Amino acid sequence: MTRTNRKRIVYAISSSFFMFIVWMIYTANTGGHSILFELVGAIPYGDKLGHILLFGLLTLCANFTLNFATIKLSLRSFEPRLYKGSLLVIVFVLLEEGTQYYIPTRTFDIYDILADGLGIGMFTFISYLCHKRCSAPSTT
Repeated sequence: MTRTNRKRIVYAISSSFFMFIVWMIYTANTGGHSILFELVGAIPYGDKLGHILLFGLLTLCANFTLNFATIKLSLRSFEPRLYKGSLLVIVFVLLEEGTQYYIPTRTFDIYDILADGLGIGMFTFISYLCHKRCSAPSTT
């Protein structure tokens, strides 16, 4: 498989997953019902696990799609780097969770934001491991 084909597949998967999340948010915002909501409700802490997985996987997809591009964060003498995909997901999550305060069919929950952050953090680390493995020189 060529590099171009791999990029197209990664882009298609990432775009599809993002659209799925947008659909889920739209359905929740409009008070709609989904069998997925019922499934999540039947699992203990299913809502929080869903937040961890959805936004964690979105983070992984975004980092792959952006080819693990990073941005330097300047904090005085310490200059850590953050994946651009992770940063985009953080901004998206904060906006999405923040708007729930103003939508009558939704409930603002700080624990959702914490679950989102845990998922983003875990999958940023997984992104780091994937990036490290993908960029390692081949031994064959």
